[in-house]
Amino acid sequence: MTLTTPRLTLRPFREDDVQALYDYSKDEAVGRNAGWKPHESLLESSDILHLVFLDQPAVWAIERTADRKLMGSVGLIVDCARQYGSARSLGYALGVDYWGQGYMTEAVREVLRYGFREMTLDLVSATCYPKNARSRHVLEKCGFEYEGTLRRAELLYNGEIEDHLHFCLTHERAAERGLYTPL
Repeated sequence: MTLTTPRLTLRPFREDDVQALYDYSKDEAVGRNAGWKPHESLLESSDILHLVFLDQPAVWAIERTADRKLMGSVGLIVDCARQYGSARSLGYALGVDYWGQGYMTEAVREVLRYGFREMTLDLVSATCYPKNARSRHVLEKCGFEYEGTLRRAELLYNGEIEDHLHFCLTHERAAERGLYTPL
């Protein structure tokens, strides 16, 4: 499934995306904010491409339409904290060169529209680290509400332990905010 916005094409990942995935995933700032170790090689990126991104029905490569440059990823995955099928968790990462230009907000809004309308989701959750003000800003611009902080939630690749800020967006709130029109 391919989704489009005025500036972006959200498309399934392909085998030939490994170089672009490596290019943005090797950056310490991207990995630190997304919660994973920066990629150290094309082989590592290839392994992750196969394990995490390929053949996932609701995970997309974020491509800038104007030049077909792959900039990041966005997806709706199983929400392990909610034990019913119509809830998903939003995850995303974006190359540093594209920060601060509204690309992720644009991509997330389209993914939410698809999730609520086409997947008939009831709720979408998301988490970010307290230090990641950019991610929190994206979530708040997209209508997510802060649910609380889970202390010492994750042991990172570098041995640090991070809290998680938890957010959610219900289909009712998304419709009220005009993010999608219910069928």
